[in-house]
Amino acid sequence: MLLGFVPGIVGTAVAVLLPWLWIPALLLALAALRVRGRRWIAVVPVLVWALAVSTSITWLPAAITGSAWETDGNLVVASQNVQAGSATADASARALQQRGADLIALTELDAESREQAIAELADSHPYSYLVGTVGLWSTLPIVEAHPLDLGLGWRRALAAQVAAPDGPIEVYVIHAASLRPGSQSARDTMLRTLGDTIAEDGAERVVAIGDFNAAATDPALAAIRAQLDEPRQEAGGFGFTWPAAFPLARIDHVYQRGFEVSGAQTLRTGDSDHLAILAALG
Repeated sequence: MLLGFVPGIVGTAVAVLLPWLWIPALLLALAALRVRGRRWIAVVPVLVWALAVSTSITWLPAAITGSAWETDGNLVVASQNVQAGSATADASARALQQRGADLIALTELDAESREQAIAELADSHPYSYLVGTVGLWSTLPIVEAHPLDLGLGWRRALAAQVAAPDGPIEVYVIHAASLRPGSQSARDTMLRTLGDTIAEDGAERVVAIGDFNAAATDPALAAIRAQLDEPRQEAGGFGFTWPAAFPLARIDHVYQRGFEVSGAQTLRTGDSDHLAILAALG
């Protein structure tokens, strides 16, 4: 939690840059190896970097086999920011459905993408709940759902209870306010309030998913990370999701508690500027 005490835009900027600091850390380590009698110093920059990213354990590879995504006992959850105006929400929804996702969260929905997703998932995911720019589609019954304003009065988040064979699952879907220089209070308020809401949720199994507009070690996510864990990438790495053409940061997340996690992965779907994320939860 080395960034937990760095407030505002500084902490946010450091969180975005942090995964990439392995490059200067490695260069410093190589330079330190040239110092006679002090070669042990070489481990210092790498160790400091590893400790700094320790709150983002997604970079450590998860033990997962290909069958984990098809195992009957696993719940596969997926999220995609479909990018308003891209007109490819149907392609995104179809790709996630074909990957066996039981829960599909779509964010940044506009009128066209809402209709596309509704039509595409009508048969495979008969249970759904949509609020503003976010929606949840499920193969399992949604027994209760309601919008969350998260302190702003905006309809960019929802909460739903899904009835699974081995017990209920509380699901939160969020499309956090965009992060703009000089104006990040709206995003921070949404994330902090979501963390407080989850802290008050006594459910055994919880999933929080969507576009958080915050890198994994961002201090704004501290309240959520205190309650939930993020699955590691099955192939290792940080699982960057944005921008899709050349991902530089992981701002889309799956957080959970109460599951045996198999692993997570990212993939390109539709023509969005975000990669989709999937996680297999046992």
